[in-house]
Amino acid sequence: MSDENINEITSIIRNDLHLYELLHDKFVSYLNRDPILKRLVHSHKSRFKDFGHLEEKIKRKNAEDLALDESERKGQITSENVKSRITDICGIRILHIYIGQFEEIHKALMSYVRSGELSLFEEPKAYTWDPEYSRYFEGLGVRSKLKESFYTSVHYVFKPREDSDITCEVQVRTLFEEVWGEIDHDFNYPENSKSRIIQEQLKVLARVVGAGTRLSDSIYGIYRNEEADKKDV
Repeated sequence: MSDENINEITSIIRNDLHLYELLHDKFVSYLNRDPILKRLVHSHKSRFKDFGHLEEKIKRKNAEDLALDESERKGQITSENVKSRITDICGIRILHIYIGQFEEIHKALMSYVRSGELSLFEEPKAYTWDPEYSRYFEGLGVRSKLKESFYTSVHYVFKPREDSDITCEVQVRTLFEEVWGEIDHDFNYPENSKSRIIQEQLKVLARVVGAGTRLSDSIYGIYRNEEADKKDV
């Protein structure tokens, strides 16, 4: 694909960047003002995809698509479909401490979809390496997908309204998982490390992180039960 074609595609995003910024600001206002989210969310991060990285991603995805069998191809990313094929121009990461807090966070986010304040581009997906977490997310109505990379995070893609083509990817994960994700990102983005040792050590670290997540959630559960018992007395 020529640089001219790439520039034509990215100009579609560039011209509407203010709409992505408006969606971002709208969502962040919920995080800062919604009483449930304020109580449960430890912190949040935002970023807008750098246009140099966007160009690289389009080239990479188009090359990967051409390498697939014809029956598996999605087709090339073009100026007509770039908004539906690249849905993380705007990205927000929501961090919380205990996995047990996710249910309330999920319900709070989905309440804005039910009220029409936001719309979903696609159904939320939970990426996890742990079958127990997979069952937990499925029990909340969130489709789960096992990841060989030992990655755990729930992904949403929101739109400001049903008829809009502007999207924002929102990831929800625990602080423990955030630490692992940042370390993994250093070695596996934009290309995966070729080192077998690094990949194996990242898997070991994921197990340690998983143990920390479980232990912290156990402490959180004990605390909640004790507080409930006090109210019953």
